[in-house]
Amino acid sequence: MDFETLPDLKSRQGASAAFDPARAWRFGWLAAVCLAAAASLFTTDSNAWTVWAALAAGAFPALASLIFNRPDERTQSLLLVLWAVGGSLAAVLTGGVAGAMAAWCLAPVAAASTLDQPKRLAEGAALALIGACVAALTQLSGLAPPTPTGPLAFVLGFLALVTTGLGLAAGLLIGRRRQGARDDRHAGEIIELETLLDGLPYLALAVRGAGEVTAARGAPPPGVTKADLMTRGLSGAAAPGDRQRLTAAVSQAHREGAASLAFNPALGVERLVALDLHRVAPNQLVGVLRDITIERDRETALDRARVDAEALAAGRARFLANMSHELRTPLNAIMGFSDIMRARMFGPLSDRYAEYAELIHESGGHLLDLINDVLDMSKIEAERFELQRGVFDAREAVQAAMRLLRVQSDTAGVQLRGVLPPGELEVDADRRALKQIVLNLVSNALKFTPRGGQVTVTAHGYDGVLEVVVADTGVGISPEDLERLGRPYEQAGGVEQRARGTGLGLSLVRAFAQLHGGEMMIESRLGVGTTVSVRLPVLLAPMVAAATPVTEPTPEPVAAIEAPPPTSLGDNIIAFAPR
Repeated sequence: MDFETLPDLKSRQGASAAFDPARAWRFGWLAAVCLAAAASLFTTDSNAWTVWAALAAGAFPALASLIFNRPDERTQSLLLVLWAVGGSLAAVLTGGVAGAMAAWCLAPVAAASTLDQPKRLAEGAALALIGACVAALTQLSGLAPPTPTGPLAFVLGFLALVTTGLGLAAGLLIGRRRQGARDDRHAGEIIELETLLDGLPYLALAVRGAGEVTAARGAPPPGVTKADLMTRGLSGAAAPGDRQRLTAAVSQAHREGAASLAFNPALGVERLVALDLHRVAPNQLVGVLRDITIERDRETALDRARVDAEALAAGRARFLANMSHELRTPLNAIMGFSDIMRARMFGPLSDRYAEYAELIHESGGHLLDLINDVLDMSKIEAERFELQRGVFDAREAVQAAMRLLRVQSDTAGVQLRGVLPPGELEVDADRRALKQIVLNLVSNALKFTPRGGQVTVTAHGYDGVLEVVVADTGVGISPEDLERLGRPYEQAGGVEQRARGTGLGLSLVRAFAQLHGGEMMIESRLGVGTTVSVRLPVLLAPMVAAATPVTEPTPEPVAAIEAPPPTSLGDNIIAFAPR
């Protein structure tokens, strides 16, 4: 079906809107009344005053409609009442329903038909009936003046019939214009819809029955043509191997309301198109056909990249695990021989050689720690790390880790303090992992705390949660570095601090915490210090007793771990581990 273009529709609507039949009819009504009044001057009748009154009564509503014509319902209703009063009064003054101007009783109907509001017709008809009844009663009661006779009666009758008939004709013209405007609007909407459909980047289909295509609008995907779809149906557009699947999808859409599938088109088997069908009426479907070859290729590339990345990660994890294992064997021998030299088991050594043996042992221990970190992280990344859970007192693991770091804190000139409860902290956890958490956190705190500073380790339990807090008075961490910390091989601080580790400490702490179902949180301010809290849901018996400071037992007194007794656990947490 061919339609006019939108500019043609708009120009035709504008031209028709320039002529207003309702307004022209009102002006014509007034002009006819004026001509009738002029004609009455040349006639002689004893009841001339009634004619003039009837003409004035008929002219008044037309004049009011020209002046006060507004689209609101109240104004339109009042105007219809004026037409009814004016028409019925003119009919009464000229003899009633049998008089010369009885046709003006239909003035409300004629006016209502020109108001461009179809619901006003009923109101106008009711008012016309009332006016006709009033005119008839007046005539029957004998109150109506006598009917004009002679040429004047002809003029008045002709005036009433012509003006009322023209009003009804104007109403019909307005109705036809309204219907034409409605048709033009619908035609414009159809043109806009067709333009929109033709501009779609995919193909929209109307499907009937078992796959008959009744309409196709939009851009067809490569390998599909509209001609094939219209002549051969949906199944004809698919490659032979996919036609049965496509027929089944059409049946499913009729049965279940929707269906989707991807198939190879008959004219481009190397491509892939997707069809989405929806039922809109019995035996009627609408569908969208679009090319998804690029999406398929992208998904294939992503899958290949994911497989390659997983293989690379697995290979790296195996390489690190193997290398760590191979490095441990000669490293254990180096540390064993250095221990023999330090103990002078085969005789005395000069001071220089003893110093070298000490350095060899210290460097070997540092290297062993690095290898252990790398091995643990590789196992965690490969999801091969298994926790060795057991029930033990968490205070023992914390104290053991602090004893191992006592010498390091003494060398760094940093006071190491522990705040532990007097009662047991019985947990179900991996003892080595908990010890490693404390070792890594305290080691990092010592690394970033200048001489004369303080590192405090607090452990306590509540609501089934073991919380270990390590707080230092060090240099703090910048917000930029804080965002990166916790990821493998990420480090903060200066060159000297970075050279003393691999950046695995905090990532291992976070991984061990997550393996236990817990979490790690870091709070830091530059120039104030850093607080790291690890919360593990592993506590078996929550403790309520107050904490007391624990001084590390050593063979000889060490001032670095001594501290004045605190008053309560809460005081120590507030002072050294703000949460």
